[in-house]
Amino acid sequence: MAQMVREARLKFTRELPTALAVRGVDAEGIRINEQVYCDAIALTPQEMILTWKPSPFSELTCDDFEPLLEHAPKLVIVGTGARSQFPPRELTFAFARLGIGLEIMDTSAAARTFNVLAGEGRLVAAILYPE
Repeated sequence: MAQMVREARLKFTRELPTALAVRGVDAEGIRINEQVYCDAIALTPQEMILTWKPSPFSELTCDDFEPLLEHAPKLVIVGTGARSQFPPRELTFAFARLGIGLEIMDTSAAARTFNVLAGEGRLVAAILYPE
């Protein structure tokens, strides 16, 4: 009895389920896809939040996040620039009351984290301050 052998050929492709990805963070700004932004930005995996008005990080309140929260994220990542900073205390409490995760880190780490979570299809949003 002859045994039949089939060759399995797999083709791997990288499909990103997101429309936006952070491609780079450096002294020139934050590159989202092919566009470079010099100011602080807010985004979800699907869109830039153009209604978000940047405030200095140290002055952020929960109200500043309203345009992002309309997209119902489970986690908001804030990139604070070249160095990680502590968030305003009330901001941390406000997110805890809302049941939404808030992660604060330097912008390069925030960009990497955003890309990984967005690539996994997670409900994530980010505010990124330039370095």
